[in-house]
Amino acid sequence: MKFIFISTSFIFILVACNPFAPGLDDSSDDTSKLLSDQKTTDGIFLNLKYAYTLRDTSIYGQLLDGNFTFIYHDYDRSVDVTWGRDEEMRTTSGLFQNAQRLDILWNDIVSSSIDSANTKAMIKRGFNLTVTFNPSDIVYVDGYANLTLARKQAQDAWMIIRWDDESNN
Repeated sequence: MKFIFISTSFIFILVACNPFAPGLDDSSDDTSKLLSDQKTTDGIFLNLKYAYTLRDTSIYGQLLDGNFTFIYHDYDRSVDVTWGRDEEMRTTSGLFQNAQRLDILWNDIVSSSIDSANTKAMIKRGFNLTVTFNPSDIVYVDGYANLTLARKQAQDAWMIIRWDDESNN
């Protein structure tokens, strides 16, 4: 009888503690530990890189002001196209969902200006974006991102209020 009790107890311990199964991750799934400080303009560009690399619209959305405007030139129709934050989030979400991989490389800053109150900045910076839809469908986009950033007070985080895309696509 004692042997049966010990054997039964041993089986319950083995079932409850599977040495081959990973334990539960109790850590917070908080991306804020990964993100850079948006109180610096460099933080904006690093967080853009994280958003694209991780294909994460929640990170991307935290960078855009509610009055955000995106502008690009449609070379086929020879017109400038403009849309707001909602359309930008839909478009970017589609890109993030359909791409297997996104790699963005921020190049040198071509021009930069910040107002005297330190609440508005304009930064033009080169970039190379590689969009991998699948191994046989890779798109390379090169150009300049001309960003206008704003914040209410100098100690607040920067937000992108306007993105003029000056790329080859």
